[in-house]
Amino acid sequence: MGFGTGFAIYFIIWWLMLFVVLPFGHRSQDDEQNVTLGTVSSAPANFSLGKVVLRTTVVSAIVFGIYVMFTEYLGYSIRDVMELFPDFA
Repeated sequence: MGFGTGFAIYFIIWWLMLFVVLPFGHRSQDDEQNVTLGTVSSAPANFSLGKVVLRTTVVSAIVFGIYVMFTEYLGYSIRDVMELFPDFA
């Protein structure tokens, strides 16, 4: 796998993991009993973009490492994964 391909796959994994990690530790303004005027009560109370980006990067690195292990070192490919599922056609 080349650098460009690896970067593209990591970026896709990072973007998907962002939406997985985003709700972790989420406390709404309603949970904190401190709703700011003009916002909905489900808005985040103390949102920290830095923590979300750091968590996403760590989780993405782990998932990417597992992907590299299976594809580069164990020799599996996407076609091998697709053969695990039954053919419904």
